[in-house]
Amino acid sequence: MRAVVCEGAGGVDVLKVAEIEDPTPAADEVVIDVVAAGVNRADLLQREGHYPPPPGAPGTLGLEVSGTISAVGAEVEGWSVGDECCALLAGGGYAEKVAVPAPQVMPVPEGVDLVSAAALPEVVATVWSNVFMAAHLKDGETLLVHGGASGIGTMAIQLGVAHGARVLCTVGSTDKMDFCTRLGADVAINYKEAEWASVVKEATGKAGADVILDIMGAKYLQDNVRSLAFDGRLAVIGMQGGTKGELDLGRLMSRRGSITGTGLRVRSVEDKGRILDEVVGHVWPLITAKKVRPIVYRTFPLEDVALAHETLEQSSQIGKVLLTL
Repeated sequence: MRAVVCEGAGGVDVLKVAEIEDPTPAADEVVIDVVAAGVNRADLLQREGHYPPPPGAPGTLGLEVSGTISAVGAEVEGWSVGDECCALLAGGGYAEKVAVPAPQVMPVPEGVDLVSAAALPEVVATVWSNVFMAAHLKDGETLLVHGGASGIGTMAIQLGVAHGARVLCTVGSTDKMDFCTRLGADVAINYKEAEWASVVKEATGKAGADVILDIMGAKYLQDNVRSLAFDGRLAVIGMQGGTKGELDLGRLMSRRGSITGTGLRVRSVEDKGRILDEVVGHVWPLITAKKVRPIVYRTFPLEDVALAHETLEQSSQIGKVLLTL
């Protein structure tokens, strides 16, 4: 089968389309004939040599796909050859076929086309597990989303609004501000033109945000802690702004705040399955009701994987970038 392989670690020039062996399903796996694959920043890090796949995962890139099941392991129940689906992966999505543990496979939500379904698994699982399962966002609370125009950001805004939260977000352009407010954000802040923490303070009447979803890590740590409401919860899911920062424990304790740092890829199959069960139960009905939708910025054929990575590196996109096969 065709798949994207990395010839060493580095820039987009290491990405090549090559022929590799077709996967065969283990007893608890299905094989998916891939129609589309999501492109994520974790893929860029892996290409650069900074984010190796966990033990046992395919060495090829790709953390989410959509497609049609073409083989079913002996112990798998509930899935049949020919079923359309989308799936969360530990790797291997940039390929014509991928083997996936059955608990990590989900039906395509009603009303979503098969290509767009590839934009859902990673972002929905990330947002749901952090904002709702861990941080317990409630109706009437304030959610601050950093990177509001990203795939994760656009999903977080929609789910926050759908659950009755007031949503603030940071973005890097006026166009992104406009898009996020149309998506439902109450306040969109261009961090290139304004000090976002001051805007959050003003917009919340100095109360702060109850939940903050952060992709920046060290760079935003101090301002995030300052921006927490009493009993506020900071969920760190990315380190685009560095891995080591200074933490004001006095400020954190004075606000009775908490910080969690999580990753999705290294979780067990059982843990991922538990998250996806909640996603199908709680988020899929919102998609069917058209209260939430996948935001797809652009699709690229597999051969243009370098252009897809460059698009993400430039942060020019609003929503998800996909590869199609």
